[in-house]
Amino acid sequence: MKKILSVAFALLVQLASAQSFESSLFNDLRFRFIGPHGNRAIAVAGEPGNPQVSYIGAASGGLWKTEDMGYHWRPVFDGMDDSSIGAIGLAPSNPKQVWVGTGETFLIRPHHSVGNGVYKSSNAGKSWKHMGLERTFRISRVIVHPTDTNTVYVASMGHTHAPQQERGIYKTTDGGKTWERVLFVNEFTGASDLSMDPQNPEILFAAMWQVEITTWNLKSGGPGSGIYRSKDGGKTWQPLRNGLESGPSHPVGKTSVDVAYTNPKVVYALVEDKEPRLYRSEDGGDSWKLMQKNHSMGQRAGYYIRLRVSTRDENELYTICVGILKSVDGGKSFVKDFNQWAPGGDNHDMWFDPKMPDRIMCAHDGCANLSFNGGKTWENINLPIAQMYHVAVDNQVPYYIYSNRQDAWSYRGPSRNLGGWSIPLGLWMGVGGCESGFAQPDPFDANTVWSGCYDGGLDVFDVQAMHSRDVRVWPETAIGQAPADARYRWHWNFPFVTSRHVRGRVWAGSQYVHQSDNRGQSWREISLDLTTNDKSHQQNSGGMASDNLMTWDGCTLLAMAESPKQEGVLWTGSNDGLIHVTRDGGKTWQRVSDNIKDLPKWATIRHIDASWHDAATAYVAATANYIGNFDSFVYKTTDFGKTWTRLPVNLTYSNSNYVHQIVEDPAKKGLLFLGTDKGLYFSPDDGQNWTRLKSNLPPTPVYGIVVQQNFRDLVVATYGRGIYILDDITPLREFSEQVQQKPAHLFSLRPAYRFRQRENIKVEDGFSNGQNPPYGADINFYLKEKSKDSVELLVLNSKGEQVQKLNVKNRPGLQRVWWDLKLEDYVLPKLRTKPRGKEWVPLNDKGERDMFIFDLDIGPGLTAPLVPPGNYTVVLKAAGQEQRQTITVLRDPTTRGLDSDIAAQYEHGVKMFTAINLSLSLIDDMERTRAALLKSKDPKAAALEEKIYQLEARLHDVHATGARMDIFRNPPQVLERLLAMSKEGIVSSADYPPTDQQVDVYRRQQQILSEVEMAYKTLKQSAELKKLKVM
Repeated sequence: MKKILSVAFALLVQLASAQSFESSLFNDLRFRFIGPHGNRAIAVAGEPGNPQVSYIGAASGGLWKTEDMGYHWRPVFDGMDDSSIGAIGLAPSNPKQVWVGTGETFLIRPHHSVGNGVYKSSNAGKSWKHMGLERTFRISRVIVHPTDTNTVYVASMGHTHAPQQERGIYKTTDGGKTWERVLFVNEFTGASDLSMDPQNPEILFAAMWQVEITTWNLKSGGPGSGIYRSKDGGKTWQPLRNGLESGPSHPVGKTSVDVAYTNPKVVYALVEDKEPRLYRSEDGGDSWKLMQKNHSMGQRAGYYIRLRVSTRDENELYTICVGILKSVDGGKSFVKDFNQWAPGGDNHDMWFDPKMPDRIMCAHDGCANLSFNGGKTWENINLPIAQMYHVAVDNQVPYYIYSNRQDAWSYRGPSRNLGGWSIPLGLWMGVGGCESGFAQPDPFDANTVWSGCYDGGLDVFDVQAMHSRDVRVWPETAIGQAPADARYRWHWNFPFVTSRHVRGRVWAGSQYVHQSDNRGQSWREISLDLTTNDKSHQQNSGGMASDNLMTWDGCTLLAMAESPKQEGVLWTGSNDGLIHVTRDGGKTWQRVSDNIKDLPKWATIRHIDASWHDAATAYVAATANYIGNFDSFVYKTTDFGKTWTRLPVNLTYSNSNYVHQIVEDPAKKGLLFLGTDKGLYFSPDDGQNWTRLKSNLPPTPVYGIVVQQNFRDLVVATYGRGIYILDDITPLREFSEQVQQKPAHLFSLRPAYRFRQRENIKVEDGFSNGQNPPYGADINFYLKEKSKDSVELLVLNSKGEQVQKLNVKNRPGLQRVWWDLKLEDYVLPKLRTKPRGKEWVPLNDKGERDMFIFDLDIGPGLTAPLVPPGNYTVVLKAAGQEQRQTITVLRDPTTRGLDSDIAAQYEHGVKMFTAINLSLSLIDDMERTRAALLKSKDPKAAALEEKIYQLEARLHDVHATGARMDIFRNPPQVLERLLAMSKEGIVSSADYPPTDQQVDVYRRQQQILSEVEMAYKTLKQSAELKKLKVM
């Protein structure tokens, strides 16, 4: 008993002494974006009159800017902790002052990011300052006064999930230091749009939207919705109902409003009603005329309902919806030959340049489009802002990644591209399924992929045949139907799991758990209804108009997890707060969520992670943001759900702290990874303390986390910036307070694959291309403080011989460097003479010039041979200590060469490497000697310089000036021939022994090299040269 108490006390002391580490400690652990390219933009604006400068606000991928008419884009908001840009406003009198309002305002599915208020930049996006309004959550519009940059109006929708005071129109007159709410209708009504009279900034029109959104309903509409006008800069407001129906007698839904730039007396309003309605006023809003009713103007109103008037003509207006409709007669009709799909699909925002009316921007679910000719043609913009729902990996080498992208497909993409410098979009392939749900490789066969879709869609995809088969549980569509009337209720992201224990077994979750043991050929229910089955949560969604597409279906399963440790253990979680577990393969189920005392009613069980280390242990991430609670809810059980512990997720407060995922490291028990709506965290002590893994990872929702076990990589699916990989999490597994206090520490090393180049599609690098990892082995070490002596990082072979000395920095913190598995770099000589007859070739102040042979990679990169497979020793010398770790270099698993072939190739490569180094060394010495002789006034110097020049001319092209194509002007010499053969026959070749001809050519060049070396050595030892004293 004493022993048990002492162990428990020791554990408590350990937990009490644990601490979260500074995020900056891990900045050297860089994430790399791998794709795919992305999609949803919801706000656009440009600098009036300057077509070079435009901004795009992503739904959850930050703010992007171009300064060259859209050819190049860069993120300018990643330093802030907000990713959803709902509105962009430039000050008309000073376009360097840019305001952004955060939070998504186009709501159609239970996956929308909120914001943390409004931000201002005074230098065109170079830096930003948070200006408050944190509790507005979703900002639909920001308008800056045309002459007074301190006066700004903000339209707030609020979070839309529960009664809230922070909705309506806000105004500042001191540049954002203080704010006044100038329009408030009720705690369910926010502002979905705002427009200002361009000639009289005292006149404003606010489009108000009464809405309440839960996981089981989008209730759009009510007496608070409508168009409101102020004539005194927001001091007073009046609802406009003279011909424009709204209010208690005729409740409407979402609204949009815009004032014509060329004639502010003309105002348009788009209103969600039983049938969407377009209104026009010709007297500044005093009276209104219904122009038409048309479903195409406002389909699924929560996601659309926006209109804009061209700055060219008061009668030219556009309704922004699934497609864009254009009218040139003031809304009486729509132009029939206008291609409503040309700008994009699922459109959200448009901007017209007031100084250049032909310049138009459009934001949509495919990203954005620019037009500079009034919409006749459009330039398509693709940014890396993909919204990915989940992520999975296989165990191939290299491995593949699987995910689903909103408004796209189920994807399979490579973790690295062995056929190029980057990962082009063309290497991402569809694998059935659709935009929502999961994509998972079969645990027993990576050529089989399971992928989901809304409406219970489930496909089995054959990677080799490139065919998919529909195997959904029940092929009777429920689209457009109230959930209560459907046989099965399927979430937009309904879960399915492919068993790790039984080949061919898969489970899918509706309100029941369905099981197939024959790869989807047949299904059976193995559970009762595992939700609350509350009928009030299964009714028509939409409010003013029905909207049933599984996005707001209540009482559905959303999370499912099989224990990797024990067959028969399966967990489920529902979007109405229930957790169940079976320990006998579905014969019996226990409702264990009742044992969580502080789980909010109607919370959503977002994710369940079954432990790799203990079958009784599971982790749960739950959210309650759709009932107005934005706290973090993370729980752990160690007894199959009989008892639960809430993990203390004590993060710096943000509206975006709610948690989407929690994952335990398969290799290290208690190492946890947490995905929130603003980023990624890890805990080394089983959730007691958390550290943000920020580095270069953008602040964006993290929806998926998985550890690829063979490579020890952390793969992260973000809902706004695509998929990222953190290569090799060994430092996270091993870092501790003890390591932090050591003067120096060398972390253990994962094996490194000696990959050979593979052939696949060849394309140029693109802006949205994924990033390959550096080639070779990552080596990680830590210094508590700057070392008093030098820091060295060496690689030794099995004989203890040094094969590489790596460049490292003597600075405190964790460092990651990469060894490219090659021998030590060549030492390039400096040329100290000009090519004969080319006196125009410059030398620097030291009398030197660089040596370049571009097409043979001397200069841009060198071609030393790869070391053979085997064990190597990495040595860290720092802080007066020497530490060693072993690294294993593995052969490429796809290579056809034998170990003896690789050994023969390496031996041949070393011979050429040695010969190349000797050539470079001789050239260096000859150049020094020749430079000295050319400066000498001794009459014998010229003859000696000529002799050395003739010898040097046998080693390399002495006529080269440094231009890339000089290599084609003169015959190659020993150096060029050896480099060419090394590049093609060793570095770029597969693992095969040298051909007979390669050996023969090497011998011939080696013979010349030996002759030159001997002749030069003899010359240097001659009395003639010694007398001149130039060496």
